[in-house]
Amino acid sequence: MSRPVIASREQAQRVNELLARTYPDARCELDFRDPFELLVATVLSAQSTDRRVNLVTPALFARYPDATALAAADRTGLEEIIRPTGFFRAKTDSLLGLSAMIIDEFDGRVPATLEELVRLPGVGRKTANVVLGNAFGIPGITPDTHFMRVTRRLGWTAATKPDAVEREVGELFEPGQWVQLCHNVIWHGRRRCHARRPACGACPVADLCPAFGEGETDLAKAAKLVREPRG
Repeated sequence: MSRPVIASREQAQRVNELLARTYPDARCELDFRDPFELLVATVLSAQSTDRRVNLVTPALFARYPDATALAAADRTGLEEIIRPTGFFRAKTDSLLGLSAMIIDEFDGRVPATLEELVRLPGVGRKTANVVLGNAFGIPGITPDTHFMRVTRRLGWTAATKPDAVEREVGELFEPGQWVQLCHNVIWHGRRRCHARRPACGACPVADLCPAFGEGETDLAKAAKLVREPRG
């Protein structure tokens, strides 16, 4: 059953301010040095964790440092490297395909528009917005599972589809805020506003959240639920 949208721009801005104070280091938790590395890491992060991806990518990029090298990769060797991230066969298809397309159609460079990025194999709007925002500084909203859960609890949206969440939440903030907003919300979802047993009693935005009480409200008990993301 959908929770009604009750948030105002003022509530949304205040929540974002409090989250920014709570998580001053909030950022993309994937390690990368350039747009290509971020693109590959984001594809690998599907159905995995950022920590696990970060354990895999050093060896991956040492062997395949760019699109040219990755497009020519031996499939068996590539699968073995990325196996720990899960769904490694499908991800291998995506990595080989997107690398070849970057070489063939984009002169070896990761494209910097949403329309071009989503043409790459294995790349949807969510992945594209991660790359645009964090590698190119282009505003975008990344509606991953944490972002969608937290924004629904906050009353910023009642939508269940990522594109609708992206649109509705985007209307509450200026585009220049979108990238950091996503980091703030996602960090909150990973550390306190869990899918199961959110740490409501230790939440910095409890007084502004219409979903307060869905989780543990006792401060001491809630504090024990606060955690860093698992590997």
